[in-house]
Amino acid sequence: MTCDEARLLLHALIDGELDAGHAREVEAHVATCAACAAELAAQREMKRVLAGTSLRYTAPAGLRMRIEASLPQSKQPSRRAVLRGFAMGSAVSALAATGLVAIVLRQDDQQRILSEVVSAHLRSLQAGHLTDVLSTDQHTVKPWFNGKLDVAPPVIDLTAQGFTLVGGRLDYIDARAIGAVVYRRRQHVINLFVAQTTSAEHRAPTTQTMQGFNCRRWGNRGLNFWAVSDLGADELAEFVDKFETAMKGNTEG
Repeated sequence: MTCDEARLLLHALIDGELDAGHAREVEAHVATCAACAAELAAQREMKRVLAGTSLRYTAPAGLRMRIEASLPQSKQPSRRAVLRGFAMGSAVSALAATGLVAIVLRQDDQQRILSEVVSAHLRSLQAGHLTDVLSTDQHTVKPWFNGKLDVAPPVIDLTAQGFTLVGGRLDYIDARAIGAVVYRRRQHVINLFVAQTTSAEHRAPTTQTMQGFNCRRWGNRGLNFWAVSDLGADELAEFVDKFETAMKGNTEG
């Protein structure tokens, strides 16, 4: 493991977010690298200082009284009105809670998949794990996926646009095999994960950050896409825009 790879994972190590294998690799590197050991110690000290600092502001005790005094006084409701309002409120709350639970479950599922995508990206950065097929030729990479997946991922050469095709591999997200197309921007690796979906609607790209990596997710033509990298969000968005433009041109052609 190099210093650059280790430093990408120091925050995750401190927060206990690495699996046992990655944690051992980072700890083994830190044990033999004075610079990374010093960086790890500095980050741990910063976390300790922040944990011991009171960042919560307590409002003055009289604030509530002043707010209540400034509100207009209303007539006291009758007991019947109170009971009727309570019954209606309970019904509305029950309906709202049902919808809220569904939303929370969907969000939890999306976060779980995002976590798996980022973990797969981390695994790929280990020596020998980045590609199953190593080639800058899209006509070599794309046929390699045929027969290994129900739908082969689109493979587009973006070298002229500043994003070099490196190759591809099979990976596993949400307990199923999916394709990962690998690109490089300078020294930064971009993993483009592609999975088939039952939805044909277009979903606009959105960006989230996890463990120091940016992940840009979108959906198109019955496929879900996740582009993951330590690139800045603006450059990752540029990659997605160029990929989408090129894919649209290939389809129309």
